[in-house]
Amino acid sequence: MSLTMYSASVPIFLRTLGNIGKWLDKAEAHAQAKKFDVAVLLGTRLSPDMLSFTRQVQLTSDAAKFGAARLAGIESPKFDDVETTLPELRERIAKTVAFLESIPSEKIIGSDDRDVTIPRRDGPLTLKGEVYLRTFVLPNFFFHATTIYALLRHNGVELGKSDYLGPLQP
Repeated sequence: MSLTMYSASVPIFLRTLGNIGKWLDKAEAHAQAKKFDVAVLLGTRLSPDMLSFTRQVQLTSDAAKFGAARLAGIESPKFDDVETTLPELRERIAKTVAFLESIPSEKIIGSDDRDVTIPRRDGPLTLKGEVYLRTFVLPNFFFHATTIYALLRHNGVELGKSDYLGPLQP
Protein backbone atom coordinates (compact mmCIF):
# COMPACT_ATOMS: atom_id res chain seq x y z
CA MET A 1 0.00 0.00 0.00
CA SER A 2 1.39 3.39 -0.94
CA LEU A 3 1.40 6.42 1.29
CA THR A 4 -1.65 8.64 0.83
CA MET A 5 -2.80 11.86 2.44
CA TYR A 6 -5.25 9.74 4.43
CA SER A 7 -2.68 7.22 5.65
CA ALA A 8 -0.30 10.06 6.55
CA SER A 9 -2.94 11.75 8.69
CA VAL A 10 -5.99 10.03 10.18
CA PRO A 11 -4.37 6.73 11.28
CA ILE A 12 -1.52 8.71 12.86
CA PHE A 13 -3.99 10.93 14.72
CA LEU A 14 -5.97 7.91 15.90
CA ARG A 15 -2.88 6.07 17.11
CA THR A 16 -1.53 9.03 19.08
CA LEU A 17 -4.92 9.94 20.54
CA GLY A 18 -5.22 6.33 21.70
CA ASN A 19 -1.79 6.59 23.29
CA ILE A 20 -2.81 9.82 25.03
CA GLY A 21 -5.82 8.01 26.49
CA LYS A 22 -3.42 5.47 28.01
CA TRP A 23 -1.25 8.31 29.38
CA LEU A 24 -4.33 9.73 31.10
CA ASP A 25 -4.96 6.32 32.66
CA LYS A 26 -1.40 6.26 33.96
CA ALA A 27 -1.76 9.81 35.25
CA GLU A 28 -4.86 8.83 37.18
CA ALA A 29 -3.16 5.73 38.61
CA HIS A 30 -0.13 7.83 39.58
CA ALA A 31 -2.31 10.34 41.41
CA GLN A 32 -4.10 7.55 43.26
CA ALA A 33 -0.82 5.86 44.22
CA LYS A 34 0.68 9.14 45.46
CA LYS A 35 -2.62 10.15 47.10
CA PHE A 36 -3.23 13.46 45.39
CA ASP A 37 -6.16 14.77 43.38
CA VAL A 38 -5.55 14.10 39.68
CA ALA A 39 -7.11 17.53 38.98
CA VAL A 40 -3.80 19.01 40.14
CA LEU A 41 -2.26 17.74 36.89
CA LEU A 42 -4.86 19.47 34.72
CA GLY A 43 -3.55 22.94 35.48
CA THR A 44 0.11 22.04 35.34
CA ARG A 45 2.56 23.82 33.02
CA LEU A 46 6.30 23.71 32.44
CA SER A 47 6.57 27.49 32.65
CA PRO A 48 4.22 30.24 33.83
CA ASP A 49 3.58 31.57 30.32
CA MET A 50 2.61 28.29 28.66
CA LEU A 51 -0.83 26.79 28.23
CA SER A 52 -2.06 24.30 30.82
CA PHE A 53 -2.22 20.54 30.50
CA THR A 54 -5.96 20.71 29.81
CA ARG A 55 -5.43 23.20 27.00
CA GLN A 56 -2.71 20.97 25.49
CA VAL A 57 -5.20 18.10 25.30
CA GLN A 58 -7.79 20.40 23.71
CA LEU A 59 -5.29 21.67 21.14
CA THR A 60 -4.13 18.16 20.26
CA SER A 61 -7.76 17.25 19.64
CA ASP A 62 -8.26 20.41 17.58
CA ALA A 63 -5.17 19.80 15.45
CA ALA A 64 -6.44 16.34 14.52
CA LYS A 65 -10.08 17.23 13.87
CA PHE A 66 -9.47 20.51 12.05
CA GLY A 67 -6.58 19.03 10.06
CA ALA A 68 -8.58 16.03 8.87
CA ALA A 69 -11.72 18.10 8.21
CA ARG A 70 -9.88 20.69 6.13
CA LEU A 71 -8.11 18.01 4.12
CA ALA A 72 -11.46 16.28 3.54
CA GLY A 73 -13.19 19.54 2.63
CA ILE A 74 -15.82 19.06 5.35
CA GLU A 75 -16.91 20.93 8.48
CA SER A 76 -15.24 20.03 11.74
CA PRO A 77 -17.36 19.60 14.86
CA LYS A 78 -17.16 22.49 17.32
CA PHE A 79 -15.98 21.64 20.82
CA ASP A 80 -16.43 24.35 23.45
CA ASP A 81 -13.14 23.89 25.37
CA VAL A 82 -14.93 23.56 28.71
CA GLU A 83 -13.28 20.39 30.00
CA THR A 84 -12.26 20.61 33.67
CA THR A 85 -11.91 16.94 34.65
CA LEU A 86 -10.03 13.89 33.44
CA PRO A 87 -13.28 12.14 32.40
CA GLU A 88 -14.20 15.21 30.32
CA LEU A 89 -10.79 15.15 28.63
CA ARG A 90 -11.25 11.43 27.88
CA GLU A 91 -14.67 12.23 26.40
CA ARG A 92 -13.14 14.93 24.19
CA ILE A 93 -10.58 12.47 22.90
CA ALA A 94 -13.37 9.93 22.28
CA LYS A 95 -15.42 12.52 20.34
CA THR A 96 -12.36 13.40 18.28
CA VAL A 97 -11.70 9.73 17.52
CA ALA A 98 -15.36 9.17 16.54
CA PHE A 99 -15.21 12.15 14.18
CA LEU A 100 -11.96 10.99 12.59
CA GLU A 101 -13.35 7.47 12.15
CA SER A 102 -16.42 8.91 10.41
CA ILE A 103 -14.38 10.50 7.61
CA PRO A 104 -14.26 8.29 4.51
CA SER A 105 -10.65 7.85 3.37
CA GLU A 106 -11.69 8.85 -0.16
CA LYS A 107 -12.45 12.36 1.11
CA ILE A 108 -8.79 12.86 2.07
CA ILE A 109 -6.99 10.74 -0.52
CA GLY A 110 -5.91 13.09 -3.30
CA SER A 111 -6.11 16.21 -1.15
CA ASP A 112 -2.38 16.84 -1.54
CA ASP A 113 -3.01 19.41 -4.28
CA ARG A 114 -6.26 20.83 -2.84
CA ASP A 115 -6.23 24.39 -1.49
CA VAL A 116 -6.69 24.43 2.27
CA THR A 117 -7.44 27.69 4.03
CA ILE A 118 -6.47 28.19 7.65
CA PRO A 119 -8.22 31.00 9.52
CA ARG A 120 -5.68 33.07 11.43
CA ARG A 121 -5.76 36.25 13.51
CA ASP A 122 -3.72 38.11 10.92
CA GLY A 123 -5.83 36.85 8.02
CA PRO A 124 -6.45 33.51 6.32
CA LEU A 125 -3.55 31.47 4.97
CA THR A 126 -4.06 29.15 2.01
CA LEU A 127 -1.75 26.20 1.42
CA LYS A 128 -1.84 23.10 -0.75
CA GLY A 129 -3.01 20.04 1.20
CA GLU A 130 0.35 18.31 1.33
CA VAL A 131 2.14 21.43 2.51
CA TYR A 132 -0.62 22.02 5.07
CA LEU A 133 -0.28 18.48 6.42
CA ARG A 134 3.55 18.39 6.44
CA THR A 135 4.31 21.88 7.71
CA PHE A 136 1.31 22.80 9.86
CA VAL A 137 -0.98 19.96 10.95
CA LEU A 138 1.48 17.23 11.88
CA PRO A 139 4.02 19.51 13.62
CA ASN A 140 1.21 21.24 15.54
CA PHE A 141 -0.42 17.94 16.51
CA PHE A 142 2.86 16.43 17.73
CA PHE A 143 3.92 19.64 19.49
CA HIS A 144 0.85 19.51 21.72
CA ALA A 145 0.93 15.70 22.13
CA THR A 146 4.59 15.85 23.16
CA THR A 147 3.81 18.64 25.61
CA ILE A 148 1.13 16.47 27.24
CA TYR A 149 3.70 13.69 27.57
CA ALA A 150 6.34 16.08 28.96
CA LEU A 151 3.95 17.56 31.51
CA LEU A 152 3.03 14.13 32.80
CA ARG A 153 6.67 12.99 32.96
CA HIS A 154 7.63 16.23 34.69
CA ASN A 155 5.01 15.45 37.33
CA GLY A 156 6.29 11.95 37.98
CA VAL A 157 3.96 9.85 35.85
CA GLU A 158 5.92 6.79 34.78
CA LEU A 159 5.88 7.03 31.02
CA GLY A 160 8.59 5.96 28.63
CA LYS A 161 9.31 6.10 24.94
CA SER A 162 7.25 2.95 24.36
CA ASP A 163 4.24 4.73 25.89
CA TYR A 164 4.77 7.64 23.52
CA LEU A 165 5.14 5.44 20.44
CA GLY A 166 2.59 2.81 21.42
CA PRO A 167 2.77 -0.76 20.15
CA LEU A 168 4.68 -1.05 16.90
CA GLN A 169 2.67 -2.39 13.99
CA PRO A 170 3.86 -3.62 10.59
